[in-house]
Amino acid sequence: MAEFKHLVVVKFKEGADVGGLLKGMEDLSLGLDLVKSAEWGHDSEGPEFLTQGFTHAFLMTFRSKEDYAAFAADPKHLEFSPKFSVAIEKVIVLDFPANVVKSSAA
Repeated sequence: MAEFKHLVVVKFKEGADVGGLLKGMEDLSLGLDLVKSAEWGHDSEGPEFLTQGFTHAFLMTFRSKEDYAAFAADPKHLEFSPKFSVAIEKVIVLDFPANVVKSSAA
């Protein structure tokens, strides 16, 4: 069964508490065993014509689509999601089964 990925690319609203949101994302990811891995970063290299104003990317990995569905319905996610969503000016969300070509050595 393929891993399942949840990719969120955002531009936060001016004045958003990005640090607090990142801490909330960390707590959410660490607090739920359904999340296999979570990573995020702030764009520091992309030219504006390519980034189109998006500044942050978040990638969560789940063992299966079913684990992602359970995560999406989990009360901790449902509590955090509105706090995150209200701070977003623009967003792209992609949810997909992973097709891994090369994986890092464990």
